Amino acid sequence: MSVAELFEPLTLRHGPTMRNRFMLAPLTNQQSERDGAVSKFDQSWMEQLAQSGYALIQTGAATVEASGIAYERQLGIHSDEHLYGLTQMATAIRDRGGISAVQLHHAGHRASPELGGVPAPASSLTLPGVRALTTDEVERIRDSFIAAARRAELAGFDGVALHGAFGWILSEFMSPLLNNRTDKYGGTTENRARLTIEVIEGIRRECGPDFQIGWRFSVERYGLLLEELREIAAEILDRELIDYLDLALWDSAQIVREGAFSGQTMLSVFTSLPRKGVRLGVAGKIMSAQRAGQLLDEGCDFVLIGRAAILQRDFPLQVKKNPMYDSPELPVRAQYLRDGGMSELFINHMRGWPSFVQRFSV
Repeated sequence: MSVAELFEPLTLRHGPTMRNRFMLAPLTNQQSERDGAVSKFDQSWMEQLAQSGYALIQTGAATVEASGIAYERQLGIHSDEHLYGLTQMATAIRDRGGISAVQLHHAGHRASPELGGVPAPASSLTLPGVRALTTDEVERIRDSFIAAARRAELAGFDGVALHGAFGWILSEFMSPLLNNRTDKYGGTTENRARLTIEVIEGIRRECGPDFQIGWRFSVERYGLLLEELREIAAEILDRELIDYLDLALWDSAQIVREGAFSGQTMLSVFTSLPRKGVRLGVAGKIMSAQRAGQLLDEGCDFVLIGRAAILQRDFPLQVKKNPMYDSPELPVRAQYLRDGGMSELFINHMRGWPSFVQRFSV
């Protein structure tokens, strides 16, 4: 393993080449304006990241419909009124040599009524008293994802990444536990994957030939079945529907505990798939230069940096300078994050993560 390999360029099927193997993971930060518009804190955060050596920077999850909001001060891309701020973000990344992507998100059954969200479950059994989406409503949400991608392109982003993880709507439809539909979006594995695939195909059809598409998905909780998700991923890779696949794990080293792949690393279940021209990366406790380099040895094309980027904004530059670099030990004092340029809103969000910010620190 050579950490130096992390700094080799990586071509994607569409659009610009990644200048290295570091991608910024999409990070929830709860610092946008209350209507979803880009705030001065969003812009400052993006400007810090843009000069930190990442090849591709994703925004946090952005709402494709106002009713699909999950949390307070969530970034939005559901209205043309969001374009001005989004354009500033895209420009900041491009001017410093990076590739940019908006992560597209709809909360599905987890939408927050307290924030104006409307829970939108695939199944009538998921939330007491809340009916399942009709077929027409599913197709409306599909079209909202596609329209949001078009907005991202207009704002100057190089692409979008679909949030298909953690039980949000695309993930929810994949789950046999959360999707008991009898229309074309339920039942078979193929039908439950249909919403995701139609979104991808629609974006490819409506956006330009150089526009990039990523897909983030997870394999844990929410009734998701590893064997099924591997089957779906295999089809998407074989058809080269996307540019990159982002496997969102809580720990990139985790082991499968049961089923056909018991005893294998979760990562190996997917790195063993033929990829053709699609690139594959992973997120999950990548806190050191050595671990990032090791993941290339384990079959990844790139790595996604999340918590390590919050602790040290310029993680790639630190790794380039020191092949033995390791992230600061957690938890950290709030003042440490503040000194690094993080807003109070973002710091307050991180206080909700176990053992990230020292309790009672100021």
